[in-house]
Amino acid sequence: MKKLVIISLLYISLVISEIKGKTISEKEVFKDLPKGYYAAIITDFGTIVFELYEKQAPKTVKNFVDLALGKKEWVDPKTGQKVKKPFYDGLIFHRVIPNFMAQTGCPKGDGTGGPGYEFEDEFYEGLVFDRPGRVAMANRGPNTNGSQIFITVVPTPWLNMKHTIFGQVVRGLDVVEKIVSVPRDYRDKPLSPIYIKKVLIKRIK
Repeated sequence: MKKLVIISLLYISLVISEIKGKTISEKEVFKDLPKGYYAAIITDFGTIVFELYEKQAPKTVKNFVDLALGKKEWVDPKTGQKVKKPFYDGLIFHRVIPNFMAQTGCPKGDGTGGPGYEFEDEFYEGLVFDRPGRVAMANRGPNTNGSQIFITVVPTPWLNMKHTIFGQVVRGLDVVEKIVSVPRDYRDKPLSPIYIKKVLIKRIK
């Protein structure tokens, strides 16, 4: 019993994931970061860590976190049934464009899927696409946010007031740049799938 408890505690505290044959812990992922609220997307190409803008986009951040941790119901497109499990784990980056952005969060893997619901935009004065590494909601028009997100690799001012920004990459922008540079088809879908292995969430106090 004691041995089982120790093993369980180690698993919970480390949240071990495999990246290209290397074991990495939650502690390592968020090491040396200042106080704040963070997410980490662990991919085949490495780890992308971004600060979550909870104050500027509270509903969007909560939606992303709850989906990532499996705290919110979403509709599985394969079964049509509502499920409650980590949403992003195992999804692919279905759209990548060099000198622009990488997009993920579609359960169908083709850009047409979502969680089975939509919610409104959140625009915050002064928070604009003026730098690389912005993390924002993809949509098909005003107030149609769901689960799809994208990460920019250059400033994209033409997206201002059109897409809700809810995070900023603080570590791993080079990983995003590698992702957007892979060979892709005419729909901008990578020829070889790039998977999200796991999404971690951490509040550093």
